Amino acid sequence: MDVLALLADGFATALQPQYLLFAAVGVSLGTLIGVLPGIGPALTVALLLPLTYTFDPIGAFIMFAGIYYGGMYGGSTTSILLNTPGESASIVTTIEGFQMAKRGRGGPALATAAIGSFVAATISTVAITFFAPIVAEAALAFQPADYFALMVVAFVSVSALVGRSLLRGATSLFVGLFIGVIGIDVLTGQARLTFGVTELLDGLDIVVVAVGLFAVGEALSVAARLRRERTEVIPVKGRAWMSRDDFRRSWPAWIRGALIGFPLGSLPAGGAEIPTFLSYNLEKRLSKHRDEFGTGAIEGVAGPEAANNAAFSGVLVPLLTLGIPTSATAAIMLAAFQVYNLQPGPLLFQNSPELVWALIASLYIGNVMLLALNLPLIRIWVKILEIPRPLLYSGILVFATLGVYSAANSLIDVLLMYAIGVLGFFMRRLDFPVGPVVLGVILGPLLEAQFRRAMSISQGDLSVFVSRPLSAIILSFALAVLVVPYLPRIVARLRGRREPEGRLVFGEDD
Repeated sequence: MDVLALLADGFATALQPQYLLFAAVGVSLGTLIGVLPGIGPALTVALLLPLTYTFDPIGAFIMFAGIYYGGMYGGSTTSILLNTPGESASIVTTIEGFQMAKRGRGGPALATAAIGSFVAATISTVAITFFAPIVAEAALAFQPADYFALMVVAFVSVSALVGRSLLRGATSLFVGLFIGVIGIDVLTGQARLTFGVTELLDGLDIVVVAVGLFAVGEALSVAARLRRERTEVIPVKGRAWMSRDDFRRSWPAWIRGALIGFPLGSLPAGGAEIPTFLSYNLEKRLSKHRDEFGTGAIEGVAGPEAANNAAFSGVLVPLLTLGIPTSATAAIMLAAFQVYNLQPGPLLFQNSPELVWALIASLYIGNVMLLALNLPLIRIWVKILEIPRPLLYSGILVFATLGVYSAANSLIDVLLMYAIGVLGFFMRRLDFPVGPVVLGVILGPLLEAQFRRAMSISQGDLSVFVSRPLSAIILSFALAVLVVPYLPRIVARLRGRREPEGRLVFGEDD
């Protein structure tokens, strides 16, 4: 009952006119940027951070959540009509969605994505309403060693599961850790990695890093590909709605996608990419129309899109209760909490209950807004795909420059932003993920602080990280996240090819 009373208070706050406006702006802007290829929620939230310094925190986070929600849905439009995922979590949708569009069934594909997003997001929001307070209460018992172990899980999972290579993910993470320790050590007062530049004594502002990596880096990357890439938008034919048979085939996939997306999104090694792939594979196995997969099966759109949106609510669980982001956008939202001098974690539910419950209530409201907004306006969103890329990304660069400069009136910050943007450009060209960089910048100093506290409590005894059962279990989970993806390859190598005498002989291709 306490949860329901707190949720009612959250609705009382979120239904105020100014917060309804923030929610409407958020979901509209989120859908808009989700529709545009390459412009995701992380980039948009990073761009808006400098402009929201004077905002009411509740209104700002309601808008940021709406952007995230809208971006998750908007990515399906480009996946279906352009064969280009607007977000990495929409990659799976291109497999069946684009084939449906080529067959003249783009309308039903977009409709099942919109309704499935609504159904799954509603289920997952109900889950976060009752699940998050339990996690927050349990996390009150965490000690510094346990928080250190949790951050190790976050680092390992992002490095291992983002991108195509563990080495590339780890390299990106260490770049972020390097940037994160620049400045004055709060314990010793010593300058670290400032190279004599006084402007670096306060460290690099996370807003400068985020805008540089996502906005400037993406703009430069797109500019480098413009001459080589040509895109053609498939028009939507007929009504953007579903037949009775489409509904019959879609609703079980929506439910299964929600049940897969939320729990996996809630894990520190979660995110939305893995649930979408698992949902697609499950639908392919369970479908009575397997022969349609690869040529436009509607279940292959309904399931992954439901898992995608359910995972978003799941991502909020570790972010709000533990302060652990499991996606690039969640990492930027963590930076936004720091901008408002708030620290996500179990104490957030005690110290700022009005913000937490207004945010959760806004998820219900934004979900309804998205459904009401997207189904009637699908053709308008398709028109947005025709905006010339040079004009769009030039505007992003101007907006990023003005935003970062206005935050502190510092030309040094602008120069640093473009320097980091060039770094982000080369990382994209060399296929290094940029998400771990932001995670390293934000969580690196917190990891160091928790490590020092744990060592101070244990008087320098490193065994504190394995002697506590909880931290030992969490570190074991981190090791599993690191090793499990490589187990099939290891087992295959150990089996090898045996000679008659029984000696193992490894083939050249093993």
